[in-house]
Amino acid sequence: MGNKVSRRSFIGGAAASVMRANVAGSEGPGTMPTRVLGRTGVRVPILGIGCGMSLWAALEKDEERGLEALRLALGLGITYMDTGQTYGDGLAETWIGKALAQRRREGFIATKILVRKADEALRETEKSLKRLQTDQIDLIHIHSLAGEDDLAQIEAKGGLLEALYRLRGQKVTRFIGVSCHHDPVVLKTALERHDFDCTQIALNPANQGWGEKGPAWPRHSFESIALPAARKKNIGVIAMKITGRDHLLGQPPGKTDIRSLVRYVLSLPISVAVVGMGHPEHIRENAELARNFQPMPKPMMEGLSRRMTAANKAALDRMLLHHRDA
Repeated sequence: MGNKVSRRSFIGGAAASVMRANVAGSEGPGTMPTRVLGRTGVRVPILGIGCGMSLWAALEKDEERGLEALRLALGLGITYMDTGQTYGDGLAETWIGKALAQRRREGFIATKILVRKADEALRETEKSLKRLQTDQIDLIHIHSLAGEDDLAQIEAKGGLLEALYRLRGQKVTRFIGVSCHHDPVVLKTALERHDFDCTQIALNPANQGWGEKGPAWPRHSFESIALPAARKKNIGVIAMKITGRDHLLGQPPGKTDIRSLVRYVLSLPISVAVVGMGHPEHIRENAELARNFQPMPKPMMEGLSRRMTAANKAALDRMLLHHRDA
């Protein structure tokens, strides 16, 4: 591949460039609300579909069912599609490419790079472009920032960050970002130190951490540590792990329902919440929740967070410590 990622025409008759008008805002009842994705200036739906294991594994790698699910999401206004180069060994990107082959302008594609060396990242991104059937990706994240040593590797000469800047400069990607599951402090450092457009972080009511007088585990609270750092630089924030990989779903008081989890996260100062939706009924249900979203009052948010933290945070921290979507 060399030092320059090749450019190509769209496959399937799509236009030669994906620089397009922003997604329209919400203008009436029943439409999918949108928000501005931070400094990018692009409007995105407040709900995105996660295309990791919760999609391709739930559908047993059945491509026809996968394409039906993605097209259903598009039809309901869920045009933000979150994936990764390693999801299903490339299967997720392939499905997205086929679902958007004739309608690329409708979708906002966000993928992630797992490798940490610049040359490897450029080669893997070339494969992504082919699977996604596009010549430009909307957003590429560093996949799962793991800690200080990982950040140092990413920042080093010949590291992944160098490749991301190059890809953005060559317009192979419009925007760049970084995702993180378990270390808000190192993420805060990365956001303050580097020129990211977006960040994708684990946010849910059990992740805040409450003691008798306020946050008890600030190092493990994206909401109190990383989110303000992103907001200060107008970095677009994408929420993930809203259900804690379904660990938070169930009967109160220790668990709660999807409606409360979605409402809590969308009440934070974020742009879009990515939810894994492996079945058509989940896509329809979550689309309806997003269309009818009303902000959760602050006292209700704090009460929910206290209850969910006490019952779930320790287990959630252990689960996310070495977690990486596949």
